[in-house]
Amino acid sequence: MSNSNGKLISALLIGAAAGAVLGLLFAPDKGTEVRKKMMKGGNDLMDDLCDRIEEGKEMLKKFKEKVVDKAEDYKSKASDFSDEVEQKVKKSATL
Repeated sequence: MSNSNGKLISALLIGAAAGAVLGLLFAPDKGTEVRKKMMKGGNDLMDDLCDRIEEGKEMLKKFKEKVVDKAEDYKSKASDFSDEVEQKVKKSATL
């Protein structure tokens, strides 16, 4: 997910939460009903946030795996190149 997508999702979540709170505050319900609705909305928002965090953690895990794989690949290539250079130097020293 790109940075702009993350910002958009965050803005939408904040807007939805603000709209839900305002809707509940201006609704003609009893205080206990409003509190119950706000609690449910808060719990729903928290569940959604937890899901987003888990998705982010999974994306970071996959990214880390790719970076580690690339680093190991580059390390192997560098080692092979170093061995080649060392062999050429030894070979030229014997000439």
